Amino acid sequence: MADFPFDIVGFDLDGTLIDTSMDLLGATNHALGLAGRPLLDKAAVMTMVGRGGKHMLEQALEASGGCDEAEMAWLLPALLDWYRDHLTDHSRPFPGMIEALDALAARGATLAIVTNKREDLAVKLIGELGLRARFATIIGGDTMGSGNAKPSALPIREMIRRCGGGRAAFVGDSIFDTLAARNAGVPSIAVSFGFLSQPVEELGADAVIDSYAQLMPALERLGVALPA
Repeated sequence: MADFPFDIVGFDLDGTLIDTSMDLLGATNHALGLAGRPLLDKAAVMTMVGRGGKHMLEQALEASGGCDEAEMAWLLPALLDWYRDHLTDHSRPFPGMIEALDALAARGATLAIVTNKREDLAVKLIGELGLRARFATIIGGDTMGSGNAKPSALPIREMIRRCGGGRAAFVGDSIFDTLAARNAGVPSIAVSFGFLSQPVEELGADAVIDSYAQLMPALERLGVALPA
């Protein structure tokens, strides 16, 4: 329908579209166990998510006794190998997400994913969950080259380019998401149910939603409130 205010709606992956918490926790604790470190709880690990697997492992090692390059060199491949084999053991869409994607598609919006997870892992995860056909493109933390993951504007701009151009909005759960959107000149929506490392009100999003039932109304309001 031509009256929908956004041509493109992009989404972060972990903590936004999909609750990957238990599988990320499993991968992190697998690596910590290999190193003889104390294991972490879910609440601690979720604050470390958002900048990719390397950052997550660095933070976990710091929290469990300190991080050095030698340990990172062998533990990161071990973490990624374990995670690749357990991507969807427990990971599932957040409640109402499928219905929200259906509603967006019905209004003619092109959907995309921009994540700081490695592209191959993001594509595999979405594929295993049977969701790949819903998204025009999936851009990972390594897609645009080193140093160009969120909060860089480049992956958001590339999302818009790949989706054919037009007015875009972005949905995420971290400061990296809202900053990337702002840097690209795109309005952002923060989800309060994600993997928050700070209060959702501090993310600087243009809107906050507490469930996917609120996504379409929030986009409609943003379309009216913000200049095209």
